[in-house]
Amino acid sequence: MNDEAVLRLERIERRYGRGETTIEVLAGAELSLKAGESVALIAPSGAGKSTLLHVAGLLERPDAGEVHVGGRPTSEMNDDRRTAIRRSQIGFVYQFHHLLPEFSALENVVLPQMIAGLKRAEATARARELLGFLGLAARESHRPAELSGGEQQRVAIARAVANAPRVVLADEPTGNLDPKTADHVFDTLAALVKASRVAALVATHNLDLAARMDRRVTLRDGRVEEMG
Repeated sequence: MNDEAVLRLERIERRYGRGETTIEVLAGAELSLKAGESVALIAPSGAGKSTLLHVAGLLERPDAGEVHVGGRPTSEMNDDRRTAIRRSQIGFVYQFHHLLPEFSALENVVLPQMIAGLKRAEATARARELLGFLGLAARESHRPAELSGGEQQRVAIARAVANAPRVVLADEPTGNLDPKTADHVFDTLAALVKASRVAALVATHNLDLAARMDRRVTLRDGRVEEMG
């Protein structure tokens, strides 16, 4: 495995003001992810998991510290450049799939690629390849309302990796699914991570799924700590 980190958080600080009170959520948090590596982020509600994912995904700027994507620092970049990196190098999977209801599964995976500049034929071919890999070849013409919860989330995973990102950030991706479906969705995500050599950071409360990932980390007092 290449030792070069595709995502590196360096001394990240993030705080929020509430009235006259300042709440420090991240206090020197550090984390590195390598290509093809899956890392589970396990921490209680309110510990800062979503904040860490938002900072890592360039959705929020840290108050201090640096986020390196593909070896490049991003803190001094303007919003347009950060948006470009977010679109091309970072994929997001949320607890709620956020698929576009009026479009088919295939179209939901094609659209972000076309927005990124890929021609329709190329985007369609890649979307079909991804949906096939995730066991959805027979469902590509179905709209989200015609898909099960697990199928919808697998389409969301395909959409997240459609633009061949370096990193996938997932926030409770199986949180709304029953245990058997969650297990299947997780397996497909893990297989895709290994096959595509993308790095994945997955916030989850599911300890059984977390145990099957390469590493487990938690947040304690605003810092990232490795778990056994």
